[in-house]
Amino acid sequence: MKNVLVIGSTGQIGSELTMKLRREIPEGNIVAGYIPGAEPKGVLLESGPSEIADVRDGQQLSSIVDRYKIDTIYNLAALLSAVAEKKPLLAWDIQMNGLLNILEVAREKGCAVFTPSSIGSFGPETPKVNTPQDTIQRPRSMYGVTKVATELLSDYYYHKYGVDTRSVRFPGLISNVTLPGGGTTDYAVEIYYAAVKGEEFVCPIAAGTFMDMMYMPDALKAAVEIMHADPSRLIHRNSFNVASMSFDPEILAAKIRSRIPEFRMRYEVDPMREEIAQSWPDKLDDSCARAEWDWAPSYDLDSMTDDMIVSLRKKFGIE
Repeated sequence: MKNVLVIGSTGQIGSELTMKLRREIPEGNIVAGYIPGAEPKGVLLESGPSEIADVRDGQQLSSIVDRYKIDTIYNLAALLSAVAEKKPLLAWDIQMNGLLNILEVAREKGCAVFTPSSIGSFGPETPKVNTPQDTIQRPRSMYGVTKVATELLSDYYYHKYGVDTRSVRFPGLISNVTLPGGGTTDYAVEIYYAAVKGEEFVCPIAAGTFMDMMYMPDALKAAVEIMHADPSRLIHRNSFNVASMSFDPEILAAKIRSRIPEFRMRYEVDPMREEIAQSWPDKLDDSCARAEWDWAPSYDLDSMTDDMIVSLRKKFGIE
């Protein structure tokens, strides 16, 4: 990778991934792609080039690829699970028609493409514990349907046209930089914000509902390492299970309370999010990623909790 277009650069993943790539590839063009209304600000705007990049406009994407000699596209444009359920047609348009545009540009211009999948690509018939790399995927959410289709379409373009497509199935992602935007796992970010601010947290996910989670630095690590992986070792491409930790709200609250004893939490379960969460795996088996490109997370629940609390206290000026 030298010249990279990050589509969705102002989102939860994109805002941090763009800056990571700019630090690691200072000689390249790392273009922050965005849509009107979600413009880059601050250091994201000032540290490198930015362009309007709507995945539904293939000609626009093609022009950016030509202008900056793009060799790799990170496609992070998506409506997250809870939002996608409310706007299913828009979710399909962005996540499927948009991906098709990107793959066509990549086929014509010789770009590699990373489009993340998710634990949302699994469904209630999938084994919930140690979910295999290759298993049944029958999701019942529009978000999940588009993620399965993303995996299949990306593999199709690799086998049919030789487009270098690669992907990981992200768990819920936890960040102290950018808040998420409408995902089922968002509670695992919001709970830390509430705790550090001394607020009671109202949890929308039921006690006992386990989901795979990952700290953002590990997610960024996975997104970069998979694109650097030796292609001769890759048996799979779209998409690899990656895992780090699994917990339910009670376990997470207890970890926070061990650092902030006064922290309070109560439940107001959101039926839609809970139904989605119940259809997802408790814990992924990521042995294929470990074997094929040496994946290994750096954070567990304890080290993540320590770092989240320290970082958010600094962010909010709390002693």
